[in-house]
Amino acid sequence: MAPPTGAPEVDGPPTLPLTVEDETGAEITIESIERIIPLDGDVAEVVFALGLGENVVATDLSATYPPEADALPEIGYQRALSAETVASFAPTLLLATDIAGPPEALDDMRRLGYPLVILPSEATPTGAGLKIRAVAAALGTPQRGEEMADALDAAIAEASVPPDYDGDRPRVVALYVRGTVAQLVLGESANTRWLINSAGGVDVSEEMGIESSAPISAEAILAAAPDVLLVPAAGLESVGGVDGLLGIGGLGQTPAGQNRQVLAYDDQLLLGNGPRTAELLAQLRDDLSAVIVTPSSDQKEDS
Repeated sequence: MAPPTGAPEVDGPPTLPLTVEDETGAEITIESIERIIPLDGDVAEVVFALGLGENVVATDLSATYPPEADALPEIGYQRALSAETVASFAPTLLLATDIAGPPEALDDMRRLGYPLVILPSEATPTGAGLKIRAVAAALGTPQRGEEMADALDAAIAEASVPPDYDGDRPRVVALYVRGTVAQLVLGESANTRWLINSAGGVDVSEEMGIESSAPISAEAILAAAPDVLLVPAAGLESVGGVDGLLGIGGLGQTPAGQNRQVLAYDDQLLLGNGPRTAELLAQLRDDLSAVIVTPSSDQKEDS
């Protein structure tokens, strides 16, 4: 996302209008940031972290942190938006990622004249910093965003397990569950892949060849033999807790299931990539270091 034109070199009240090039290559002119609607939970968190939470008039259902964002009126879920609902809040700026939709609703918002900025949302160690810089550019606070992103990038690097670490690396499978409606293994495009690997684990979805997500398969999950099941907290609750989760597919028969090694974190924190990502990574690293790692068949033969 290109730097804004018309934004001040030193943060203060932004000079408006300003123009940014968003993730799609479109040039968006922003004339006011008085009524912001972030169409994504971790984007809302970034806006609040940048000190402009008072300008947010509504959020989507995924915005659960900070509490002030969670308490705001909701415009629906980011993947199933309604232009009519969004328009009822008279926004002056819409901030979204590439998962916002459906496309027809986004097109309707643009036709109504609302500035809609699509932000970068990379599932990588540097993705959170990129997102923060892009949000800050759209809000006319680039220096503030750069400082926050630099600090976060450094904290993520510090919390990461070195690539040459030769200790036990627990095998982890990241799951997305919502009762019986959705029971999926998350893959490469999810934020969980890089988190697991950076925290000293091995994301078995890579071995399973999963790029985005795939239904939980008992045969595949037993062959992957994960030591840890990683889930969003609300998803775990939706299936009745650990006992309910272990009743899905072959999860209860895996080493993770037999040892009841289930790690659950706040949904927005785990699935997004926002300002608290370094804290999550450090917690996941510490939690993985405490799990029981089941020796592979090769290790058993060598012993």
